[in-house]
Amino acid sequence: QVQVVESGGGLVQAGGSLRLSCSASGKILGINRMGWHRQVPGKQRDFVASITGGGATDYADSVRGRFTISRDNAKNTVYLEMNNLQREDTGVYYCYLFRGSTWWGQGTQVTVSS
Repeated sequence: QVQVVESGGGLVQAGGSLRLSCSASGKILGINRMGWHRQVPGKQRDFVASITGGGATDYADSVRGRFTISRDNAKNTVYLEMNNLQREDTGVYYCYLFRGSTWWGQGTQVTVSS
């Protein structure tokens, strides 16, 4: 069993920054992909960023250049540094771990006010 837990959400003004953390524990074997999606009420969960065990990253076009994903393999932890936040970044941010199957965290709320 794998557990994924996010932290670091909150309320921030437009133009501000937040850092999200996500820790995975349990039966994690070998290299895996971890990343973030976000969801607003009434809409589907959208891809934000991901990172492989080797450090290869991918970003949604809407966050590229503003968000940075990184990971600490020794801690099975990924981070999402979010800068120049905009109102459209508001949503629940879900962390996931993929290795054959996908495990999701419970989500952390990010609210950007104008």
